[in-house]
Amino acid sequence: MTAKARDRCNRWRSVTVAFRMSPEENEHLNHLVQLSGMTKQDYIIARLLQKEIVVHGNPRVYKSLKDRMDAVLNELQRLNAGDHPSPETLEEIGLMTNMMKEMKNGD
Repeated sequence: MTAKARDRCNRWRSVTVAFRMSPEENEHLNHLVQLSGMTKQDYIIARLLQKEIVVHGNPRVYKSLKDRMDAVLNELQRLNAGDHPSPETLEEIGLMTNMMKEMKNGD
């Protein structure tokens, strides 16, 4: 058994919360977590408590952003004329757009 430890805010995290997701929802969540640069646990807690997600740029976040942008581009190129992207793809595009704007403003 691992030793009990406090988180960075000096709290014991002794309560487990679990829920089920579809494989597609899990994949979408994993993409959002990667783009945030946070741990999955911290990302889920922040979203559930309606806290602002602040992305701090680092090489891992930049690589995730590039990989997701490539995947979104491939998805958009795959669509036939008249088709619409999925809500998840549109959400990712919005998130990545905001990240790029914030990075530009940070220069």
